[in-house]
Amino acid sequence: MLAWAGLAAAMLAIYGAARADGPTPRFSDGLVRLDRAPGEKGYWDLPDASSLVEEGVSVKVDASGRLADLADASRVAPLQPWALALYQYRQKNDFADDPMHDCIGPGSPRAMLTPGGIRIIQDRNYNRVYVIYGAGNHGWRVIFLDGRKPPDPEEVVGTFYGNAVGHWKGDVLVVESNGFNTRFWFSNGGLPHTEALRLTERFSRPSHDVLRYEVTIDDPRTYTRPWKSSWTLHWVPGDIAEQFCETGRP
Repeated sequence: MLAWAGLAAAMLAIYGAARADGPTPRFSDGLVRLDRAPGEKGYWDLPDASSLVEEGVSVKVDASGRLADLADASRVAPLQPWALALYQYRQKNDFADDPMHDCIGPGSPRAMLTPGGIRIIQDRNYNRVYVIYGAGNHGWRVIFLDGRKPPDPEEVVGTFYGNAVGHWKGDVLVVESNGFNTRFWFSNGGLPHTEALRLTERFSRPSHDVLRYEVTIDDPRTYTRPWKSSWTLHWVPGDIAEQFCETGRP
């Protein structure tokens, strides 16, 4: 995490030099705004972590998700034996099979760590939230806030971002997702997952310039127990830069 944390800190110093952080923006009824206010331009980027690692665990990992010491692999997450072996293989194989090399999207929650910018658009007319990602192939997801329950994952087609439903708990948006496919890597470092994956995410904005993201991972086929990871993203003035994924493979 150290390499990316240093880069993020340097970029934050540049972006934050022009103004100090401010209070959490809100709608007229007091609901937290997770996106830009009217007349404002900006987006979320510069995560302060570089790869998905269990909260409270300290391991050295670079911006690509590569462990400085492969012996730390078993500490990254509570992996089942087969999943640990696959994770170690991907690390040793220089991430050669990462689907993002072929412009296949990062999926959840990897997309929340992929540099390139994120916008969270709250559509209060239809009672839903759109999360739009600037990195990779410009993926987006819908979070329904209309009171529905998560679907039975056995009855839906698996997707990259799952089927997400959410609700507000005070100032925190709590989102439950299931129904994932296995075409994406769970993290840039190569953590695996199965169709049994369920995520519980929490989005909060403690100040104008800080978005806190917390995710609880529950995939009993891959991990020995549920586990949690969290990081913060930071407000960047302006618009998300235009970029396109191009594969260099034949």
